[in-house]
Amino acid sequence: MALETKPWDVAEHLQDEEAMAAYIEAVLEDGDPALVAAAIGDIARARGMAQIARETGRSRESLYRALSDRGNPELATLMGVLKAMGLQLSVRPRTA
Repeated sequence: MALETKPWDVAEHLQDEEAMAAYIEAVLEDGDPALVAAAIGDIARARGMAQIARETGRSRESLYRALSDRGNPELATLMGVLKAMGLQLSVRPRTA
């Protein structure tokens, strides 16, 4: 019998702000800007991209494009999306 698999989508597992914040923190540690944008996109999908688009004044299509692993969103876009999701970006000293 063959092993049956199905695609895994992180957005299905981001149920609360704590999980979302932990996900973004882990991705920020990697330091890859494309991965950060994609992770914020995952969270926006978990919350509902149409709702995030309404709250930020952007189209769903432009958010999907900007928040993909190939996107290059402006800081204003990222900050607006984070605010609409009830999250904020913060900075702390890097530990050795």
